[in-house]
Amino acid sequence: MDKNTIYGFVLIALIIIGFSQLTKKSDKEIAAEKRYNDSIALVEQAKVKSIPTESTAKEAVLADSTVKTDTASVVNTYGDFSASAKGEEKYFILENKLVKLTISSKGGRICDAQLKNYRTHDSLPLILFNEQESSMGFTLVTNNNRVLNTTDLYFEPVSTITKDSVGNQTLIMRLKTSGTAYMDFAYTLPADNYMLGFGIKAYGMNTVMPLGINSLEMQWSAKIRQQEKGRKFEERYSSLEYKYVADDVEKLSESKSDEKKLDNKVKWVAFKDQFFSSILISDDAFTSTTLKSVFENDSSKYLKSFNADMTVAFDPSGKQPTNFQIYFGPNQYKILSAYDKGVKSDLKLRLNKLIPLGWGIFGWVNQFAIIPMFNLFSRFMSNFGLIILLMTVVIKLVLFPLTYKSYMSSAKMRVLKPEIDEINERIPKEKAAERQKATMDLYGKVGVSPMSGCIPSMLQMPILFALFSFFPSAIELRQQSFLWATDLSAYDSILNWNTYIPIITPYFGNHLSLFCLLMTVTSILSTKLTMATQPTNDQMGGNMMKWMMYLMPVTFMFMFNSYASGLSYYYFVSTLITVIQTYAIRGMVDEKKLLAQLHAKRVTNSKKPAKKGGFMDRLEKMQREQQKAVKGRK
Repeated sequence: MDKNTIYGFVLIALIIIGFSQLTKKSDKEIAAEKRYNDSIALVEQAKVKSIPTESTAKEAVLADSTVKTDTASVVNTYGDFSASAKGEEKYFILENKLVKLTISSKGGRICDAQLKNYRTHDSLPLILFNEQESSMGFTLVTNNNRVLNTTDLYFEPVSTITKDSVGNQTLIMRLKTSGTAYMDFAYTLPADNYMLGFGIKAYGMNTVMPLGINSLEMQWSAKIRQQEKGRKFEERYSSLEYKYVADDVEKLSESKSDEKKLDNKVKWVAFKDQFFSSILISDDAFTSTTLKSVFENDSSKYLKSFNADMTVAFDPSGKQPTNFQIYFGPNQYKILSAYDKGVKSDLKLRLNKLIPLGWGIFGWVNQFAIIPMFNLFSRFMSNFGLIILLMTVVIKLVLFPLTYKSYMSSAKMRVLKPEIDEINERIPKEKAAERQKATMDLYGKVGVSPMSGCIPSMLQMPILFALFSFFPSAIELRQQSFLWATDLSAYDSILNWNTYIPIITPYFGNHLSLFCLLMTVTSILSTKLTMATQPTNDQMGGNMMKWMMYLMPVTFMFMFNSYASGLSYYYFVSTLITVIQTYAIRGMVDEKKLLAQLHAKRVTNSKKPAKKGGFMDRLEKMQREQQKAVKGRK
């Protein structure tokens, strides 16, 4: 190889090396090219995956089939209501200064009711029921003959809660269908009231429901919570009550589980506790009503379970709404009576009948005497212990003439006792009729009637029984303290024990109430004082009568130990005043002077012709007829 050839190869190598250096890519260009190539690779990979294989094609078809099957199943089950078959449960609150009501979108129902001005016995918020304890729904029938309930469907609010110029709040919950038809539940809560307005209005529902539908079946149920201190006492006053449209208020049994089917039209149904109630009132009436009350176990936090199945009128075309009122509030006589002010007699709700004031004359005494007096004193003082004391003093002053007359009758018979003893010694026991006639003759001559001491006592009985009903049902006494009693509507225990004692625990309880104990002591003292002022009568089993009189206060102690301490306090004060009155009257009456007056009256009456037709003559006539009958049998 010659010299020129070598120079040519070297020159070519230098040119190649120089060109390669000039055309060499920078690090940035290399990175950009790498990113570009990676992107191309990803695109190619996606294209490959997008080509369906046999297995992926089958999975896609199956998923699509499942969705279509679920949709068809919902439509088949719910019909035109399938649009409301699924949803998210939301809560809306209607609230004023008295109540707080929570309404759920599922079922469009009231799921929680709280009374803001009251607390439970253990200072917790007073809730009548929550979502798990209560249910209210309506049965719906679809065009494809499926039976649904509104509790399983989802409602939607038409808008936010509205409030008018006076503070009344309104919430409308709408149940939609797959078409243009829908149903509205409208709730209206007044600014200062326990009574909630509730209306159902349909719009074109006749197009999605079978022809001929003109009513809805309604179901309402609730568990009654224990709100008070004494379970057994509260349980006794809890009941399911109702009022017929053209009749009075009635109720299921309070002492046992009960069920009743009502044929007549019903105006309202109440789930009642001792001091609070939930009352469902129809503007028209309920028909085909079935009510059921079931006792809960003693270990449960609930007292009873109430159920009401009813039928209400319903216009699916929407021309006529179905309206109700629902009361969530206290069983206070003044509040419940206010709903009947200015209302015609045949249209009155008579919700105040939920308060057990006693039947007949006892209820009248409470209604026209005790409650007005109680309300009058409540205007001027807030201490209910002092109010009860004042009421007791007023009642004892009103009854004092009867008390005085009863004592004077006993005093007259007591000063005549030596003469009665003389008659009993003179006439043997075998001639009981003759002995009785001689005694009656003596009473007639001195102007003494054995019945004159009984009649005043009998006239006092309506007041005693009226107050027996009033105090346990007066919500004004609830959680009101006085002296050692923290709640005048419950027992005032000063001693408690956990041991079960046969006979004692079932009737007396595991506690000792001080007001009840004081009532018993004063009752025994009053009995002893009364027996000392009464003439003894061995013929009438005087010793046995004494034992019965002393046994009665002890029996009452078993009865009242778990009763409202306000009632025991009243009886204690009333009996104490009676003892004081008895001592005062005894100090004013001179028995020697009284005996002299009776003898003077006997002399005067002996000069007058005997009156006929009086009590003594009727008694004497009965004795003669009895003697005649005895002779006839002999």
